[in-house]
Amino acid sequence: MTSPVIRNCEGIEGFDVVWPWAQRDLPPGLTAVLRARNEARSLPWVLPRLLRSVDHVVLVDNCSDDGTAAVAAEVAMKAGASDRISIVEYPFEVSRCGPEHLQTPADSVHSLTHFYNWSFSQVQTRYSLKWDGDMVLTPEGASMLTDLGWQISAVDSVVLFQHHPLYIESPQVAYLDLKLRNVEPWIYPMGPESTYLKGFDWEIRAHPAEAERITMPPGLCVELKWLDADEFGHWTSVDAFHPERSPRKVREYDVFTKLRAGRYAELDFVHRIEAPAGVHVVDHVAHRGLADALAAVSR
Repeated sequence: MTSPVIRNCEGIEGFDVVWPWAQRDLPPGLTAVLRARNEARSLPWVLPRLLRSVDHVVLVDNCSDDGTAAVAAEVAMKAGASDRISIVEYPFEVSRCGPEHLQTPADSVHSLTHFYNWSFSQVQTRYSLKWDGDMVLTPEGASMLTDLGWQISAVDSVVLFQHHPLYIESPQVAYLDLKLRNVEPWIYPMGPESTYLKGFDWEIRAHPAEAERITMPPGLCVELKWLDADEFGHWTSVDAFHPERSPRKVREYDVFTKLRAGRYAELDFVHRIEAPAGVHVVDHVAHRGLADALAAVSR
């Protein structure tokens, strides 16, 4: 049984994990948790639909220097949802995935494991949604996420989503990779059986063995990857990518490096998408491009 309090080994006040479910029964609802570092550029696409689809959003700002927290607050205000977002700061450098994570004690404030548990201990509802600061819902994805509430209210459920990497070259051009069918559990019931444990390369979330599993259909969200940014800085080194433990990262790095080198023609299952004039490619993909690409693949 998970302890209701997880102390950090540094003894830093305010950053022990104190689980709300150990103190009271949590009310129904779904809270999205975004652990964000320098995601100011992506949040104007990420937050509006997410805020409409869940009961609350907790954004945990981890040492951003690009104004992530201010952008999040501004986007929520413009969406009329300032009362449904909590922005908190986690002011510690967190060990990167791979060897650095493996060498860090799980109860250190620098550990991915402790960071995730602390972030999710901010949730005050029955269910939590693991979300990233670069993941954009399609309109259909937002509607389906909203409708999930009644489906998971009566019985413990774990909900799995598939996301599709979108490599952005410019405001008009992006590349959508449909080769990887990466399906991950993102929604969990809050409780002692749904906490984060230390894995080999990263954190792993446990879940109740008897929980129902719901798998959402493809085409609900894309993960933004900016070709002019360092998309792999949260890993100790790209040499840590392992074909069996992290095949998704092996694929992402291959696609990313070839696109940056102008070698798009060498990539299979990668679709070049050009947005109409006056429409940003992220908006175009979310509204139409993703659905069109999936339909073309299925034919």
